[in-house]
Amino acid sequence: MNNFDIIVAGGGHAGIEASVSAARMGLKVALITMDKNGLGRLSCNPAIGGSAKGHLVHEIDALGGVMGILADNSGIQFRTLNKSKGPAIWAARSQNDRKIYTLEAIDYLSKIENLEIIEDIVTEAIEENKQIVGVITKKGNHFVTKSLIIAAGTFLNGVMYTGLTPSIGGRFKEEAAVGLTESLVKMGFVSGRLKTGTPPRLHKDSINYSILEEQPGDENPLPFSFKTNKSKFPFLPQLSCYLTYTNEEVHRILETGFDFSPMFRGLIDGVGPRYCPSIEDKIVRFNDKLKHQLFIEPEGLDSIEMYLNGFSSSLPAEIQLKAMKKIKGLENVEMLRPGYAVEYDFFPPYQIDLNYETKLIKGLYFAGQINGTSGYEEAAGQGLLAGINAAAKILGMPELILKRSEAYLGVLIDDLVGKSTDEPYRMFTSRAEHRLLLRQDNAMERLSKYGYKYGLITKEELNQIEEKYSLIHKTIFSLNKLKIKPNQINNLLETKNLSILDNSETASKLIKRPELTISDVLSSFPNNEKKFSEIIDKPEILEKIEIEIKYEGYIQKQQELVEKLDKIENVQIPHDFDYSIIKGFSTEARQKLTKIKPRTLGQATRISGVTPSDISVLFVYLKS
Repeated sequence: MNNFDIIVAGGGHAGIEASVSAARMGLKVALITMDKNGLGRLSCNPAIGGSAKGHLVHEIDALGGVMGILADNSGIQFRTLNKSKGPAIWAARSQNDRKIYTLEAIDYLSKIENLEIIEDIVTEAIEENKQIVGVITKKGNHFVTKSLIIAAGTFLNGVMYTGLTPSIGGRFKEEAAVGLTESLVKMGFVSGRLKTGTPPRLHKDSINYSILEEQPGDENPLPFSFKTNKSKFPFLPQLSCYLTYTNEEVHRILETGFDFSPMFRGLIDGVGPRYCPSIEDKIVRFNDKLKHQLFIEPEGLDSIEMYLNGFSSSLPAEIQLKAMKKIKGLENVEMLRPGYAVEYDFFPPYQIDLNYETKLIKGLYFAGQINGTSGYEEAAGQGLLAGINAAAKILGMPELILKRSEAYLGVLIDDLVGKSTDEPYRMFTSRAEHRLLLRQDNAMERLSKYGYKYGLITKEELNQIEEKYSLIHKTIFSLNKLKIKPNQINNLLETKNLSILDNSETASKLIKRPELTISDVLSSFPNNEKKFSEIIDKPEILEKIEIEIKYEGYIQKQQELVEKLDKIENVQIPHDFDYSIIKGFSTEARQKLTKIKPRTLGQATRISGVTPSDISVLFVYLKS
């Protein structure tokens, strides 16, 4: 019998972050996974980041997590999305070599002290007196532990579908995890079913790229991780993706297979992702649309497979192929593997607390798709915080709970616990009411102090981060004081058809003009290279300074709003508070508050079914 401080069940993105963070905090950790050679496998699209998800990766990196490093080391295309819009929604995305990403994950984890990787499957969790004490595995091993983090992905009783024929498994050519759900249900947990899917894989040599719209990566890409050596980045050859569309004929062919759709025939009970639906779902739900956008994306430098992003399907293979051949550029396509859907168990997340520990069993943590989320990045963030909190509890350290105003990771857990979910939850920038404060460019400034506090960022790394932001704020201060004379800037203003200056103006006020960049202004007066030599050749820092100056008023208003809301947000509610003693509550509010057990009044305000009048009653009672 082996003893561990923490056991992590599952070697995906949540499992990696959970096991690495706990081990680096000095605890003895076991990562139990089906396949040692499948760590961090990119099950669906081999891509990291994207809209809102890129923010999550930067936050994970700022806390000392792994995902950004692995993405940088395996990236074959890097792009910043939404650049034509405001900086709050700029989002980094990388296309990754599927094989190299996993190899990088294996190599990274193999060097972590205190971490043992065990090839097995957890089939039963063991508790005594509502405290987790161990697990039993498929191979008959019994492991003793103080904490168990379940990060099982789509493997809990997973069933895959292509057409009407089901096959047991959580991922292509991989078995399901059977027994663990039943073990948790016996403890009193409530489980449900969700669905996700993946598109077909195509032979790269059977695609006519010449008639497709090429989508190359950024000319000067930026890495996810602050630890990545920018002078040598990117590390791998960079490839393009390609854009194409479905059409009415494609839709008609797909509709002929609807009688053989496991989703439409009721074979799949689980709810699929609303914001990343299958192609058959899109045709039914958006029947007014004559076409849907598709991206053809490489799976790796040496791979013959291309990923058809936007064409997730569980229809019969022959229907998928017939429809694809009517898509521009795919007339002679060879399908290497059809798309499929996978249905799996999850546990509605009202059953966990804000630290990812379950409310029913102490020492038991849920992270990733078991909580009803969708996506590598959401899973990784949950795993990181579950690992930190499980380790912190054992070490007697304070728990780490991020606020909605501090991080998208704070929005994520607050939404999961307070609103729960009956469909796969995906992060969007629109979910964050303070998103101008939660930009990619300031993730290190917001969160690196926590990474250092829990031992995931070194003192040297923290000093480097603090020096960078000190330089930024010092430069902004200088630009607020620096006066530019009309004869220094008016020629530039005239060439841009802008109103000229009659009197001197501060550099920062000129930078606030939408038509001017910080580089424009710095180049308009003598000796700028000497005065600003520390930043003049650092585009990333220049961009950050420009954002802070241009959006200063909006940022200040959001900060003032956060400070006002904190007066309610920080009102604590005792964990064992009895809501039945308060008169004036609606029945729904009393039931929801008793079920979710919010920690603060702020959290209570975001629970569906709890009205402003309910909050007023609760606030008065707590204050009295």
